[in-house]
Amino acid sequence: MGETSAYLAKIIADGAMPEYDEVIFVAANTGQEHEKSLVFGDYIDRTFLGGRLVWLESVVRHNRREACGHRIVTFETAHRGGDLFESMIQKYGIPNQSYPHCTRSLKLDPITSYARSIGWESGSYDTAIGIRKDEGDRISSKAAKNRIIYPLVSRFPMEKTDINAFWDKQAYRLEITGYQGNCVWCWKKTLRKHYTLAQDDPKIYDIPARLEREYPLAGHNVDGTPRTFFRGNQSTQDILDGAGKPFKRFHDENRVYDDKLDLGGGCGESCEVYADE
Repeated sequence: MGETSAYLAKIIADGAMPEYDEVIFVAANTGQEHEKSLVFGDYIDRTFLGGRLVWLESVVRHNRREACGHRIVTFETAHRGGDLFESMIQKYGIPNQSYPHCTRSLKLDPITSYARSIGWESGSYDTAIGIRKDEGDRISSKAAKNRIIYPLVSRFPMEKTDINAFWDKQAYRLEITGYQGNCVWCWKKTLRKHYTLAQDDPKIYDIPARLEREYPLAGHNVDGTPRTFFRGNQSTQDILDGAGKPFKRFHDENRVYDDKLDLGGGCGESCEVYADE
């Protein structure tokens, strides 16, 4: 959970949208969330949501025609490891820029499955997403059709500076750098971010390295070409090798731009559940 989504959850819990007589707060865990993100989500739940946050994880149904289901976990029992990714990859193959199915399988499907389990059929409810006014490029073109709403874009317009100002006044805030992000090795990150992460802690990449070794041809891999996770068809080993060569590390301030290292940077690299595919 990020600070913008946490702020949105707080104001809704405080009654900012009284026209909704039933509200459910959900967080979908991929198993590769930054531990600080999980801790922050637990803090938000206990401090602002009254323990109403529903922690979900994907359950992959290996019948080819069935979407992923869900299981309910807790902050304490939420998976920290590669099992959820591995199960998804066994069915669908390695996700990457050309096959971006991890968000659907590990986040959207379990949320939809949970909603259906409590009687909320698709199209019968609105889904509020924590996107700010300054993140217009993350808004889905299918928002109206899919009943997706963005309260912090129009109804309660907020920008990054506003969110920072709010959390600066709180007792606790999410302490994750701009290159760490919630999903520690997400393939959507720029290469500069990956090289910086790999310099800081190469063990972050143990799980994607193993999955590339064991499942290069898994899933709907019709052309028989081994898949890798990262931008430009780079493998995990390519990321580790790149981190060992001279490059300018990622910094939130005083950034330089390089067509190769920074491709895909900005809001578009976020793991947006209801983004256009």
